[in-house]
Amino acid sequence: MTRPARRLSIFPLGGAILFPRMHLPLHIFESRYRALVSDAMARDQRIGMIQPRSAGEPPSLFAVGCIGRISDIEALEDGRFNIVLEGEARFRLLRELDVTTAFRQVEATVMSDEDDDPGILSSPERAALESESRKFAEKLGYGVDWDAVGRLDDETFVNAIAQVAPFDIASKQALLEAGKLGDRSEMLIQLMQFHRRGDSPGTGFSSVQ
Repeated sequence: MTRPARRLSIFPLGGAILFPRMHLPLHIFESRYRALVSDAMARDQRIGMIQPRSAGEPPSLFAVGCIGRISDIEALEDGRFNIVLEGEARFRLLRELDVTTAFRQVEATVMSDEDDDPGILSSPERAALESESRKFAEKLGYGVDWDAVGRLDDETFVNAIAQVAPFDIASKQALLEAGKLGDRSEMLIQLMQFHRRGDSPGTGFSSVQ
């Protein structure tokens, strides 16, 4: 089930994904995206985060992104912004609109609450993810408060790794598009194992259109 189509102003940014109920801090310095933030603040405070598929100008876009509400903003003296986006719902791009604004706008359908159900992991799934996360963090030299991690709910734990881990754009997109939390967790474990071994994940993690 989907909701009616809506118009979204978008911020295409490779390697940056946002999930519902998660937060994403951004430093906005490019003029067209300063205009985007100013426009969003004058309207409904919403921005569509989406990854570019290509390196062209303008780059083509992946089909799925996430709507973020600007929950915190710091306007700097030189016109730049520091903002925090709070994820609300994933969206599926329908078409790009012909606009005169410096930033791009699209028509998209917002995924339903059922599509963004946080879900829970089984005890073995959670244990496997925590075990692989420890190995992954040790490999990268990350300092992690594992006691705090243990108190995170399953959705926050899974999506936080997906957002911050240094995976490639296609892998990040596959994680965003995974419909079930268990599937995303399993994909994360495989990606972390690939990364630890220095392997490429290959085509198994390409984006679904």
